[in-house]
Amino acid sequence: MRYFFAFLIGALLSAQTIAQVKKNTPVTAKPATATVKKTATTPALKPATAEKETLVEITTDYGIMVAKLYNQTPLHRDNFIKLVKQGFYDSLLFHRVIKGFMIQGGDPDSKYAAPDAMVGAGSAPGNRVPAEFKNNFLHKKGALAAARDGNPEKASSNCQFYIVQGKTYDTAQLKQVYNQAVKSNNPGFTYTKAQQEIYERIGGAPFLDQNYTVFGEVISGLDVIDKIASMQTAQGDRPLKDIRMKVRLIN
Repeated sequence: MRYFFAFLIGALLSAQTIAQVKKNTPVTAKPATATVKKTATTPALKPATAEKETLVEITTDYGIMVAKLYNQTPLHRDNFIKLVKQGFYDSLLFHRVIKGFMIQGGDPDSKYAAPDAMVGAGSAPGNRVPAEFKNNFLHKKGALAAARDGNPEKASSNCQFYIVQGKTYDTAQLKQVYNQAVKSNNPGFTYTKAQQEIYERIGGAPFLDQNYTVFGEVISGLDVIDKIASMQTAQGDRPLKDIRMKVRLIN
C-alpha cells in the first residue's frame, strides 16, 4: 500500500524558566554555651538546561533546507537520526509533490526508479514508528512530518517524510477545517489564538493536525519548499524532473 494522506479533498481545497536555585545556608541553633556549632552549607544546585535540538541539512538542486528535530517526539527523532547517519536518504527523490500542500520523499525504491515508475510504497528495514501526536506541533508551513499508510494505529512510515507548504487560512476557513477533520481526530483539541495566527500568517495544512506525526520543522530555506512544490508533475504527483536529496546532521 502506498503511503498516503487520509484526508478529504474538500478539506484540502477549503482548507515552546529555569528557576535559579538560591544557595541556602542552614540556620544553626546556638547551644547553651557561647560556642556556635558550625555546619556545612548546602551546595548550590546547577540549573537544568534544555536538551539541545538536533539540526539536519537537506540539500537539493533547488537549494538547502535546515530543519530542527523535536525532542518531544523522540521515537521519530531517533529513527530519523539513525537513517541520516546511515546515509539512507542520500540520492533518494522527493517523489510526490503537490503545490499548495507538501513535498514528500524518503522512499528507498525511488533511488533507481525509472522515470515513469510509480514510487511511494517502499520502507526501511524494521517496523513502523508509533504515532507521537502533540497539541503544540502544527502542520504549519515548513513542518517536517511522517507519512503513513492507513493502519488503524496511525503509526508512521519508518522512512518516508513530507514537508508542508500549504496555504493560509482565515478564521472562518480554519474553523471549518477544525469541525470537519481536526476535531474528529482529537475531540479534546482546540487551536490557541497563537496557533490560529500562524495559519493566518504563514499557512499550512491544518486538516492533517492530530492525524499525522509532526516531528520537526524547517528553520531555514522555506523558499526551497516553494521551488520544489512548483515543479511540473506527472501521474502520481511525481515531478517530471528528478529532485534528489542529500541529508546530513549539522550538530
